[in-house]
Amino acid sequence: MEEKTVVPQRPQKSPGFAGVLGIFPFGAGALYNGQYTKALLHLIIFAGLVHMQGRGGGQPFIGLLLAGFIVYQFFDNIQSARAINAGSAGQSPAAAVDQGLPELASSGSIFWGLVLIVLGVLLILANFEIILYETLFDFWPVAVIIIGLKLVIDSVARSKNGK
Repeated sequence: MEEKTVVPQRPQKSPGFAGVLGIFPFGAGALYNGQYTKALLHLIIFAGLVHMQGRGGGQPFIGLLLAGFIVYQFFDNIQSARAINAGSAGQSPAAAVDQGLPELASSGSIFWGLVLIVLGVLLILANFEIILYETLFDFWPVAVIIIGLKLVIDSVARSKNGK
């Protein structure tokens, strides 16, 4: 007689609960999803943004970054929970993530990565007082213009390719 081995199914993650935990800016949603490194990174980023709040310079931009980071965690934790559930069901995790928000940049684009790197370098230089927050934030409209140009160029390129 052949014995059947029952493999316990991995418990499903609730995307809604993961999103609610993402509102707490201490990496609680990533902890719920079992992403311990991401949770630690979220905690460090949150602590850095809160520390920059206390320095007084760069307001209201730093406050907006903090609020944006909390919104990012909300959506990221929902996407991660969907991907984990899809992976445990034997589906492609990428298919589950595609159910969410539309992408702002096409896949393969390095633009948004470069934007974040430049922003991080500028904020680090301002933390070490190599450049001043007051002068740094006088030029924030340039970033909006560059991002707008990138979106227009991508749209024109897509229309030329017939997509």
